[in-house]
Amino acid sequence: MIKLSDYDYELPKELIAKYPVEPRDSCKLMVLNRKTKTIEHRIFRDLGDYLEEGDLLVLNDTKVIPARLKGKKKTGANIEIFLLRPFSENIWEVLVKNIKRLKEGQEVIIAPDFKVKLLEKYEEGKAKVELIGENIKQLIEKYGHVPLPPYIEREDEEKDKDYYQTVFAKKEGAVASPTAGLHFTKELLEKLEKKGVKKAFCTLHVGLGTFRPIQTEDITKHKMHEEFYQIPDETLKLIKETKQKGKKVVAVGTTVVRTLETYAQTGKKEGFSDIFIYPPYKFKIIDALITNFHLPKSTLILLVSAFADRDFILKAYKIAVEKKYRFFSYGDAMLIL
Repeated sequence: MIKLSDYDYELPKELIAKYPVEPRDSCKLMVLNRKTKTIEHRIFRDLGDYLEEGDLLVLNDTKVIPARLKGKKKTGANIEIFLLRPFSENIWEVLVKNIKRLKEGQEVIIAPDFKVKLLEKYEEGKAKVELIGENIKQLIEKYGHVPLPPYIEREDEEKDKDYYQTVFAKKEGAVASPTAGLHFTKELLEKLEKKGVKKAFCTLHVGLGTFRPIQTEDITKHKMHEEFYQIPDETLKLIKETKQKGKKVVAVGTTVVRTLETYAQTGKKEGFSDIFIYPPYKFKIIDALITNFHLPKSTLILLVSAFADRDFILKAYKIAVEKKYRFFSYGDAMLIL
């Protein structure tokens, strides 16, 4: 049995980053070499020192929507609605805080010009709702709050709209950021391009399930959430060419790993992925991974352990704590070669 408790580590709370560093590419970069089992400490903008001409960065171009809507019932009771995914422009699947307070057919007033009507209750606080107003997309932009992860433990601020979005975000649909991509600046991407490092995109709309803790000690019993993904033909072509030339395919983030590995398993360029990667696992496409420091006992620390060996990852995390690296979404980065 693969035990969840084997993927735990001690993390002092003050190392959970509340804000990102500025500029984005000035965060720390821990470099792990799987062959030599060595660890180096660098700055993210030094990334080019580890990449060569012909290597390929694969990035997730999903865009985070301001998914948290704060409203009131006509009685004045506060209700928070978290947008999960659209069925159409104005019909959405949502998560409702205090859903017991709401009956089917009732409305939550977000603003005088924006209301949410409960159509149907699902399980686990989920529901189907109708968003009512002129130009729903604009209303979400105007009144929605950035869906910061629960462990950041502060209210979102205006600048989070910039901080929590990658500079290459394009396709709206995520309710959490593909955080490994947050460290790139336009300047760094240009510098890498000049060096001959290629880049390609795929899309995976990161869902709220990314924060769902594993509840079972036997991890094989955990059921992953589903997320929509899409891989353009151009990206597949570039991956194939990179492989043929013997160069590295570098996944920027666990969402890219899950997208590419889903394709490797199913042959489908688009669909819903619920892939759960844990040790031992044979990776089919990626040669290197850029990622953040993940929560203890999470599906993400299992994924990086499958790529780099559990003992090596836990040793690296212990060193990261000693050297006061910053953890989680707004924290520092790791490059695994």
